[in-house]
Amino acid sequence: MTLGQFFTAVSNEPYLVMFYFFAMPFTAFLAGILGKGEGEYSPWKYLYAVLIYLVCIPGIFAVTLNIYLFLFERQPIMDMNVFTQILPILCMLITLWLIRNNVSLREIPGFDKLSNLVFIITVLISMMWILEKTHILVFTFMPFYQFVLIFILFLLLMRWLISRVFN
Repeated sequence: MTLGQFFTAVSNEPYLVMFYFFAMPFTAFLAGILGKGEGEYSPWKYLYAVLIYLVCIPGIFAVTLNIYLFLFERQPIMDMNVFTQILPILCMLITLWLIRNNVSLREIPGFDKLSNLVFIITVLISMMWILEKTHILVFTFMPFYQFVLIFILFLLLMRWLISRVFN
């Protein structure tokens, strides 16, 4: 099954996907009511960690897919698939907002790993977009280790710049 076939199957039978993406914010809402003010304690913070991973992985994938489709494939915005391109992002934003109302996201175990994943995806997409727009070619006589070193230096530079901007 290809990714296109999966998206078609999801669009043809959206009930399971809709249940999933409505159950996650509802669970976060219920956890916020039942564990009001106790979000940083043991049972609640692990529930929130699971919820965050269950909504952020599809949400980050949907954001990345949208960026790819709009920047590289030039997909019109009117051709967006509601179930695979919009609903995961809305579910992620609503669930994170509901969780953040009850607990600081810094208290959630593993949340920093998701922010690092978003950072690396952003750097990779930025590099791909810059390479596409400037038409820089990779020369075949360049050894692979030099390319890897240049990539690592670019990652470190981006990490340093972002830490300078936000701190």
